[in-house]
Amino acid sequence: MDDKLLITYLSILVGLLAVASWFVVRQILRTRRTETTLSRLQNKLNQEKGSAKEHYELGSILLDKRLYSQAISQFQKALKAKDLEGAENVALVYNALGFTYAAQEQYDLAIRQYKEALQQLPEYPTALNNLGFAYEKKQLITQALEAYESALSFEPKNATAKRRAESLRKRLVPSS
Repeated sequence: MDDKLLITYLSILVGLLAVASWFVVRQILRTRRTETTLSRLQNKLNQEKGSAKEHYELGSILLDKRLYSQAISQFQKALKAKDLEGAENVALVYNALGFTYAAQEQYDLAIRQYKEALQQLPEYPTALNNLGFAYEKKQLITQALEAYESALSFEPKNATAKRRAESLRKRLVPSS
């Protein structure tokens, strides 16, 4: 009886270690892929003029690494690139730029970028959510609520906009 219990515990331990190892290896491979892409893009863009997509991709990696000033530079280069076509792509870059400013708590600059994104693509729920967040951080509750409600008008199942709009409505309605 004791041998069966010991084998069961040992099997569970080996199973848990296998699962943990799988997650560790997966994370190592993901990190390696990101670092390889970062290195390749930096080398290429230091030697020659890159495409808007390459600048955006590098900016996104730098943003993930919290290298904000470098990410801003890459997003700005993406916006200046001659091959950035389509309102959706331009809006995507402006939104990323706004997100980078918001990460540095530069909410006025973030709001400006989100509005630029929305000029390109008025029905962009992510930019509307981000705009609402920036307005909240600046204590502009009415504008934040409007941004979230606008996001809900384009995407009724937007969980973030629903949750934040409900919270803001409660703050605006005085309790009796």
